[in-house]
Amino acid sequence: MACVVVPFVEAVGISVAEKALAKRTVEGGIARDFVEKISVLKNMLYGGSLLLAVEHIYHGEISFIPPFLTAARNPAEIPAMLREMATVGVAMALLTTAVWAGYVALSRVFRRRGNAGIARCA
Repeated sequence: MACVVVPFVEAVGISVAEKALAKRTVEGGIARDFVEKISVLKNMLYGGSLLLAVEHIYHGEISFIPPFLTAARNPAEIPAMLREMATVGVAMALLTTAVWAGYVALSRVFRRRGNAGIARCA
């Protein structure tokens, strides 16, 4: 139902942080490489949220009529919706961030080993 909201909100927060970090990169405070890696996390979160939203639209859980989430139409279903956001949505956002952290760690390992071809891809 509403689990798509949590990764989307994280993606919006990452977008704001990316803009702030980009300004510091220009000033020389933060490595440009890290800012590029942040954009990968942002794209993963936005992409996952978009795909999940499409799946929810297909199954009729999201409509184009306000309040958009079918669970929000009935006040009795709101606690179940919030519980799903707190469990499934947070778990998805954390898993996506953990996969991204693994990507960042692997790219650093490849750079240290001197595998320039692989490091450019990461």
